[in-house]
Amino acid sequence: MTDLDGPGSHRAKGPGDDPEAVAAQITEAVENLTALWSVAAQDASLRLSAHQLRALHTLQAAPGLNLTALADRLDIGLPTASRLCDRLAAAGLLERAPHPGTRRAVQLRLTAHGRHVLRDVAARRAQALTAALETMEPPERAALSRGLRSFLAARRTAAPRADGTGGPEGTHGARGTHGHGHG
Repeated sequence: MTDLDGPGSHRAKGPGDDPEAVAAQITEAVENLTALWSVAAQDASLRLSAHQLRALHTLQAAPGLNLTALADRLDIGLPTASRLCDRLAAAGLLERAPHPGTRRAVQLRLTAHGRHVLRDVAARRAQALTAALETMEPPERAALSRGLRSFLAARRTAAPRADGTGGPEGTHGARGTHGHGHG
């Protein structure tokens, strides 16, 4: 088992504790978590693609974005973002409203139905994750929690920048070098 007890642990490191071995374990865990996330989202009241969910999460976090800003945050082209918003608007999940300060600009906002769908997806994901965590022993959950906190702290302080060097300057929290994380 990987030692997730933190920097104060005095246990001997095993052959599976080197960064490459742990990275492989994390990769497998992320793939499983992604599958769990996807299945939970597909069980929601309205089935949405990963791109549609990311767009809704982005607009929830930054209501009033225009189409260009949304495309930039999602790291997709403007025509793709426009079609994505057309589908979300047709489903009643987002609305376009004139910008109060600029007549030509349009703001994108979630509708009440869009907010409801995001709450439903979040609740289903939390339920699925809770069910998986309930199968773990309490010390294992505590070790996982400590390990994740340590990983996130290390990621925030020493994440690689786009140019390949270390340091937080090239990151936006735990989302990566351009803030285009999955939501």
